[in-house]
Amino acid sequence: MPNRIYLDHAATSPLRPEARAAMEEGVRHWANPSSPHAEGRKARALLEEARERCKAALGWEGELIFTSGASESAAIALTRARGGARLVSAVEHDAVLGVLPDAEVLPVLPDGALDRDLLREAVDGREVPVVAIQSLNSETGNGQEIPALAEIVHAAGGLLVVDAAQSAGKLALPAGADMVVVSAHKFGGPIGIGALLVRDFALLAPSSGHERGYRRGTENLLGALGMAAALQACTDPYVATGILAPLDTFADDVRALGGAWLSDRLSGPTPFIRALAMPGMSGSAQLMRFDMAGIAVSQGSACSSGTMRRSHVLEAMGMDAELADQMIRVSFGWNTTRAEVERFCEVWRDMARKA
Repeated sequence: MPNRIYLDHAATSPLRPEARAAMEEGVRHWANPSSPHAEGRKARALLEEARERCKAALGWEGELIFTSGASESAAIALTRARGGARLVSAVEHDAVLGVLPDAEVLPVLPDGALDRDLLREAVDGREVPVVAIQSLNSETGNGQEIPALAEIVHAAGGLLVVDAAQSAGKLALPAGADMVVVSAHKFGGPIGIGALLVRDFALLAPSSGHERGYRRGTENLLGALGMAAALQACTDPYVATGILAPLDTFADDVRALGGAWLSDRLSGPTPFIRALAMPGMSGSAQLMRFDMAGIAVSQGSACSSGTMRRSHVLEAMGMDAELADQMIRVSFGWNTTRAEVERFCEVWRDMARKA
């Protein structure tokens, strides 16, 4: 589809050329990394090299388990952590909430930040509580102050699992996490590969199989090579400031036209994900019109879009239902250009004036 503009990187970011090249080279080493023969040993060596490259790029000194993606990483961490009660924030991704449907839900404040006082009350007196808190919300772009929350969890003798699917490779890993969930296709790596970073394997109960006995299934060598190459290609800042500069003036236009710029009410907004509402037009109608204009955006998480149910994230923040239904998400990535950002702003303004 030539000449289209893709601004849905929070769902999936296009495969980086470095990752593609690494995977194409890896095809030559097709053997099972767990096989004892020469071919298998070569594949194993490449897998372990990719593991170390990922750890170095992320700045992680603990252990790294390759998984099929963030969903599996979260499932391993939250079901096999050696701890007691499970607690999750109210704005966690569906992949986390689905793993622990009976977990205690921790409320957030209207600005999206986890309520620290209630977190402190919830973990007090619990025996090794396991708490899941995301570093960056996929729908709003709001970041949590993980170091401060980690202090509360650790003071109670608990474990902190951080879903960093939206921030890993883009921002420094949050300090204080005991386990971290990583997804490769959010920063330009291949789909179907991710990782669970673990401070110490003693925190997890093994299940036998591959990856030191913590998951089943043949190791995805090609995915690991692509993930390592993509991580090493990530820049700092992840998206250059100049590329997103048009959003500053655009935010003023959104407000002037009666819209809502969600970053205004967030405690920790990120530049990579922006949510905004257009008065007089539903989010689903906006998505269709943007698509017809050749621009791909979204309405909340890709895992829940199209379900016709209101965002649980916006509900947890106490947002008015009408306003929540008018929200769309635009997210930027490694190959976003300033011209694409400017075009999005232009189309939104035109749509809003007509609405």
